[in-house]
Amino acid sequence: MRLVFPTQVVDADHPALAQTIDMIDALARRCEHVTVLCDHVGRHALPANVTLRRFGARSRVARGIAFERALAAEVVHSSTRPDAVLAHMIPLFLLLAAPLCKGYRIPLGLWYTHWNADRSLRLATRAADVVLSVDRRSFPLASPKVRGIGHAIDVSQFVAPTSPSPAVPARLRLLALGRMTPWKGYTTMLRGLELAVAQGLDAELEIRGPALTGAEQAHLQELRAMVAASPVLRERVRLEGPLPRDRIPALLAGAHALVSATQPEGSETLDKVVYEAAASGLPVLSSNVALDDFLGELPLRLRFTRRDPQDLAQVLLALAAAPPELRWEVGRALRRRVESGHSVESWADAVLGELAAARPGRRSARG
Repeated sequence: MRLVFPTQVVDADHPALAQTIDMIDALARRCEHVTVLCDHVGRHALPANVTLRRFGARSRVARGIAFERALAAEVVHSSTRPDAVLAHMIPLFLLLAAPLCKGYRIPLGLWYTHWNADRSLRLATRAADVVLSVDRRSFPLASPKVRGIGHAIDVSQFVAPTSPSPAVPARLRLLALGRMTPWKGYTTMLRGLELAVAQGLDAELEIRGPALTGAEQAHLQELRAMVAASPVLRERVRLEGPLPRDRIPALLAGAHALVSATQPEGSETLDKVVYEAAASGLPVLSSNVALDDFLGELPLRLRFTRRDPQDLAQVLLALAAAPPELRWEVGRALRRRVESGHSVESWADAVLGELAAARPGRRSARG
């Protein structure tokens, strides 16, 4: 298959989008050729059968024109027309590609996993031949076009312990990763930790993530003020910026558990860091109801109620009281679940299978 992949950034150092490189690489290993249309190119080591076409420009209109020209170079002016186009996370890319692709009967796919459902997403869903997301619940609109295919985690980058720790740690090391935005639930984490410490827990929490917008920077200041105002939190909480992606595995390896309190209403954002932590063999504590199946049927309760610090405190206390063998067993089970349903390899196979099924003449079989 020859694939066109419009995305924002190809950069291994980007704090939020570095994983895109893993996706492109896995697709390239299965395709004759992948052409990536993007606004910015940074550090990467993509294979030779990947072509990068930049459409960066100073204005929104100019970028749109440059995008159309880059796509036309692949669809109209190339002797080898693409077999499919997969827009990555930006519905506008699919809308810009639709007139040209529809005219040449090229299947259009959209990969999207976020809670925000604006007008461009609604229009893109109508225009797409297939919509791909981690899970049907991680896509904010109801549509028969939606397929849940899991996350794209390069499991080989994350090393899980091969045996349980010989002793219960003196202090539980908790980790939270993600952008500094209110819907990540950091205030719930801080209050839950404070309540658990009051009930005897000895733990520390490291929160890392970018503050890319003015609103995120303001929320970061709110979190810092909350920590500074609490004698308990001042001694136990670190608020830090993001790390380069290649340092995340070591960061996870140094923690005892990941905490994720993501709490948007409606669609459930399934953060990739949850699956990266699971691939590292860490217990994952989460308030996301969409993770009920992934975190269920384990010998330790990992789910806590959304926006409920007291319930989080109880889960933290139970985790701290669990013997090392039990925590290791839970982490090992979670890694197996990532390997079977959320690896970058299974993701790429599913993407190409869904795009192939969306080709003209085969759509009736998929409804």
